[in-house]
Amino acid sequence: MESFTKITGIAAPLLRADINTDAIIPMRWLVTATRTGLGKGLFSEWRYQPDGSEDPAFVLNQAPYRNARILITGSNFGCGSSREHAPWALLDFGIRCIIAPGFASIFYENCLKNGILPVVLPLDEVQKLAARKETVLTVDLSGNSISDAGGHIATFELEASRRTALLDGRDEIDETLQHAAAIAAFQERDRVEHRWVWNV
Repeated sequence: MESFTKITGIAAPLLRADINTDAIIPMRWLVTATRTGLGKGLFSEWRYQPDGSEDPAFVLNQAPYRNARILITGSNFGCGSSREHAPWALLDFGIRCIIAPGFASIFYENCLKNGILPVVLPLDEVQKLAARKETVLTVDLSGNSISDAGGHIATFELEASRRTALLDGRDEIDETLQHAAAIAAFQERDRVEHRWVWNV
């Protein structure tokens, strides 16, 4: 997993509440187990018109937001089914941070497991960020802060172990492998104490 320390990039406002995972990446895109190529399907029902052309009214089809690295959105983002393709599609598009008043719990966990920083801020702060004319933000996980060229804007919190894992670029498998020696020692003891389990 790619580590997250600090990013500076375009922040796209998409202030809709209850955006579900089917809107983030519609079901017809779920025919792959790879993480690449899904950016084209991100919000595809909203980004594209029936003839396949881009809808110029949708924010991610507008300059400068088509190069967004940060998404500012509404409450309960990522509700619906638990498809991991949703954070994959966001990552493939280029989004590394999502700022919202709240997230669906499974989607929130999937973001952290895939290197996306989900930032929770009060609704009024999210609305102020989305309404700003300055589109470039810096999100600094090492300092738990959001700023622009003019300075500090907001402070956010993230549970300590998850923050450390993101900063270090470690997913749950990496976390488990840190205990490989202890796991191997346990298996050796258990192989002796419970031979019938191991069929030895």
